[in-house]
Amino acid sequence: MQQLLLDIRPPARPELARFVAGRNVELMAQLQAMLDGSAAERMVYVWGAPGSGKSYLLAAWAHACRARGLDVDVTGFNAAQAVVADRVDAWDAAQQRAGFAAFNRVREAGGLWLAAGKAAPAELPVMPELQTRLGWGLVFQLHGLDDAEKRAALAQHAETLGFRLEPQVADYLLNHTARDMQSLLRVLEALDRFSLEMRRPITLPLLRQLLSGAGRR
Repeated sequence: MQQLLLDIRPPARPELARFVAGRNVELMAQLQAMLDGSAAERMVYVWGAPGSGKSYLLAAWAHACRARGLDVDVTGFNAAQAVVADRVDAWDAAQQRAGFAAFNRVREAGGLWLAAGKAAPAELPVMPELQTRLGWGLVFQLHGLDDAEKRAALAQHAETLGFRLEPQVADYLLNHTARDMQSLLRVLEALDRFSLEMRRPITLPLLRQLLSGAGRR
């Protein structure tokens, strides 16, 4: 039997276009304005629950900055034209001091700063001076998509792939795979490729076959 094409792998590069905004439209507009050079505030902190997409969003924004020719630091510890600092809640004392110094240099130079953590600045387990700096700019809570928004996003992405996503297939995806949006989109794209390889329409039995085969890899 021909080996199943399970190719459920992460995209080679995070893209802002793949990030489903949902209730985060204001945040996405701010990040775009920072990229375009039209933002009045150039320092942003984002917080949200695990699985809400913080790390993907920061990586995608860093890539977008590089695509515009900006020098980007993704550690949060060095000054650059654009600095991306993920998981600041996990920084140790030395990292907090380095991040604090980098923030001051970036702000003074008029650079761009995007940081993320699991809690609002005042609730982060970091030194008070860094808490204050992270709250100086704009602070956004990153809202995860609810199930209805995820179904709508999956249906919309399926249309871009050239097929109509049946409700029972969307429900099965939500109930039997990782629930973060980027994982759901990767499985949907794998299902599309699997459908073409098997020359069968996209149905619930086909999805079950794909996932069953993925579990055996």
